[in-house]
Amino acid sequence: MNRRGPGLLGAAARTAVVAGTASAVSGRVQRRQQARFAEDDSEQMAEERMRQQAQAQAAQQQPAEPPGDDLISRLERLAELKKQGVLTDAEFDAQKARLLAE
Repeated sequence: MNRRGPGLLGAAARTAVVAGTASAVSGRVQRRQQARFAEDDSEQMAEERMRQQAQAQAAQQQPAEPPGDDLISRLERLAELKKQGVLTDAEFDAQKARLLAE
């Protein structure tokens, strides 16, 4: 008998090996991605906690409303806090609206 190639059983075995290898590689890639995403999430949570702590410290260090403080200097202080990243855009806008409403 003169065969050309591995035959049906050999082709099935090769297909099984290729599919198993692809499945293993895919699983490994998926586990790595999940680990990276979990790491990114924990870093973002840590950054958020640090930002909140910085805001709390900034609020404690600054007097609530210094006597004789004018509107312009308070707005400038708010802008500086926003520039430093202590205040978000939404927080800055809320505080600015509060100051302008006084």
